[in-house]
Amino acid sequence: TVYMDKHSWITLSQSDPRALYLQVIEQIQRRVAVGDLPLGTELPSIRQLAAQTGISRNTVIEAYDQLVAAGVLRSRPGSGFFLLERGSRHLVGQGSSNPQLAASVTSEMWSLFDEQNNLKLGCGWLPASWRETDDLTHAMRQVMRLNRTDVLDYSSPLGSPELRDLIQNRLQALSINVIANQLLLTTGASHALDLLVRNLTRPGDTVFVESPGYYNLFGLLKLQGVTMIGVPRRPEGPDIDEFERLLHLHRPKLFFINSVFQNPTGSTLSLGTAHRVLKLADQFDFNIIEDDIYADFQDVRAPSARLSALDGLQRVIYVGSYSKTLSSSLRVGFIAADPPLIKSLVDMKMLTTIASSRFAENVVATLLDNGSYRKIVCRLRHKISSQHMQIQALMKAAGWEIFDKPSGGMFVWARRPEVTATQMMLRAAECGVSLPPGSIFCPNASNTPWLRINIGYADDPRARVFLTQWTQADVI
Repeated sequence: TVYMDKHSWITLSQSDPRALYLQVIEQIQRRVAVGDLPLGTELPSIRQLAAQTGISRNTVIEAYDQLVAAGVLRSRPGSGFFLLERGSRHLVGQGSSNPQLAASVTSEMWSLFDEQNNLKLGCGWLPASWRETDDLTHAMRQVMRLNRTDVLDYSSPLGSPELRDLIQNRLQALSINVIANQLLLTTGASHALDLLVRNLTRPGDTVFVESPGYYNLFGLLKLQGVTMIGVPRRPEGPDIDEFERLLHLHRPKLFFINSVFQNPTGSTLSLGTAHRVLKLADQFDFNIIEDDIYADFQDVRAPSARLSALDGLQRVIYVGSYSKTLSSSLRVGFIAADPPLIKSLVDMKMLTTIASSRFAENVVATLLDNGSYRKIVCRLRHKISSQHMQIQALMKAAGWEIFDKPSGGMFVWARRPEVTATQMMLRAAECGVSLPPGSIFCPNASNTPWLRINIGYADDPRARVFLTQWTQADVI
């Protein structure tokens, strides 16, 4: 019997035919259901519950893992396990039919980033120390000095004509040929995805996404009431055999994919896989959203295959951004698609945001036009490539399994064999490190020991301790 509060105990029985971890789950959920455990109740730690009941730590970890994945518990690094609000959770095995509830669980998990002053080793942006501000500051001053309307007025519905011309030239280097009325500027790539989801899907539609994939996209689709089917991601792209099997079972309207340095695996689409994806799109009649926001982390002199280039923007819609390379606060993205779709997206953009930032667009245009952007990304690519080699070698020597070996981009997707997700999170908290659980990158929020590591932060001493110093107790 374990005391949890003045009204609630956990009683485990060796004579019960159910596994011990299932008994723990059942009793916690039953007390949640009847209101014995109020919002915010802190449960015993893994070590405490194991010691008080005489069961193994692995048994407690299994129970807590499933409760966290179901949204019943929230793990606060360095603090413990706490019950979530009743409206943000569901019982293990019962699922949630409400897309907003599912999105709220993802939000709860993501909030781990902002707790305490821990190192954000799994975040989705580059360290501030890696950013170059001199050219950016100069461009801002130039825009403000030359034309006050760039600071004060709305942009045009399609976005800055100057920037769209420059983007046309950039896309030609990737063999993606567009004309002016095929480009729409947006307030970052997330805004672009939001417009596309709203415009192209309706509640009840089915779409395919990558698994693992981009958590924010999952939230947008859930809010739209769209059914997501996860296609397993492999180092060369989607698992084609599984992709085709799923296509025979479901008829998706769209397929969302990262081509280069995919988030979170860092993997890049191969030419052969790209051709097979396009062939299946023709066969099963669906369109593709190609999210290529990491394009500039790859040398354009030797670009990888882009679905948009191979398809000529017939079935493929291309999304790009400058926020990852320049500044997270400088929200400039774009969509390249056929003109009728662009016209429809412009109407929706004007209804939801009126216009994107004229000032931000002209700052980016200035950097592209004067050559500063090319030099910035060239130096950034070199730094990222060097960091990847060092961190991957360090992790391999320390016993990590790495999903792929990317040469660029920000991420490594990795795990430690025989270590659970909860053990990972606890160890990270002990080292002063915050990591999003791998489950937020899975469309069905399934529990996984895989973690997204941002190599830009891996030089920090706290990251080095987490990545290299593991004891037997950490994996039992």
